[in-house]
Amino acid sequence: MIAAPAEAVEAVFREEYHRIVAALARRFGSLDVAEEAAAEALVKALAVWPETGTPPNPAGWLTTTAHRGAIDRRRRAKRGAELHAEAAAACSEPDGEPPPVVADDQLRLVFTCCHPALAPDARVALSLRLLGGLTVAEIASAYLVPERTMAQRITRAKRKITQARIPYRVPDVDELPDRVADVAGVVYLVFNAGYLAAGDRAVRVDLCEQAIRLGRLLVALLPDEPELRGLLALMLLTHARRAARVSSGEVVPLPQQDRTLWDAGQIAEGHALVRVLLAENRPGRYQIEAAIGAVHTDAACAEDTGWDQVLELYDQLWLVHPTPVVALNRAVAVAELRGPEAALAIVDGIELTGYEVYHAVRGELLFRLGDSAAADEFARAAALARNPAERAYLARRAARER
Repeated sequence: MIAAPAEAVEAVFREEYHRIVAALARRFGSLDVAEEAAAEALVKALAVWPETGTPPNPAGWLTTTAHRGAIDRRRRAKRGAELHAEAAAACSEPDGEPPPVVADDQLRLVFTCCHPALAPDARVALSLRLLGGLTVAEIASAYLVPERTMAQRITRAKRKITQARIPYRVPDVDELPDRVADVAGVVYLVFNAGYLAAGDRAVRVDLCEQAIRLGRLLVALLPDEPELRGLLALMLLTHARRAARVSSGEVVPLPQQDRTLWDAGQIAEGHALVRVLLAENRPGRYQIEAAIGAVHTDAACAEDTGWDQVLELYDQLWLVHPTPVVALNRAVAVAELRGPEAALAIVDGIELTGYEVYHAVRGELLFRLGDSAAADEFARAAALARNPAERAYLARRAARER
């Protein structure tokens, strides 16, 4: 076998982390046990694989090793005959298949992380850690807080789950309607953590695909919930553009993307979902955002974009989700229809100073008006950007416009 360098081991672990933790959390009822056992499996892989080579089923090796490690922890803690019997029945060799996993383990974990007993910021942090596999440092960076603060937030959330006896399960049918919005919001945050990745990678495809998979599970669980189908459509239509989004280490703005690189299958699936949702006419945030994505992906080139439709949809979105970011995106559509001066008047009335996209949009509008202050806005945006490809693009624009 070919020896496995540490980077390869860590790559496999990062991809499988959320599955391992979800399965162990369901089995052992403890997030701490699940995370510690998963971490121990990584340490063992880093020690063993470079010597023996990558096993035929690396994901199974990690899962089974973590599972055995969790059982060993419980055995050491309880030393009960019942647990010894359970260990004998449950364990298989690391090179074999992993223990059986319930298909919706990660969905169970989503609902656990999004339980209403947890504070909203704790739900997000815990979900990104356990479902997204992000490190505490990565989550802290994304939310502009010290790493220690984020670690404490995650620890408190896990402690709350234990103390409140929050179950690892999909809620009963009568509980689901009250939980849908929170769960959908967290799944979308996981998607964005991949699509707008912080750190040294422009895109984390694994996070995007995981969020889409969870979105499909939610739709299967609640097929009559339009916002879940809207969320799935939105993620598909956004992810479909991933291959054209970055070039030479820089983000490529939507109008300049090579549309032949877009994923036609995902676009077709997203459009089909949007058409059904429009016919049902029960608009919500994700449905409207998906419809905006459908307009953009329906245009053969940037010049064919139906900006009048986009503006109308942003007007609808403002009615159901009136946020400064929606107002900023609406201003972009106004610029295309009514010119940069009209859009700049809107942008200057939005309180989003310190948000990189705000400064990038303002820079573009000033550039179109021939104002030299555009360079300063692009520089501010570059300094704030956490995504490396966005930062590189904005820095180049700042240098070019000086």
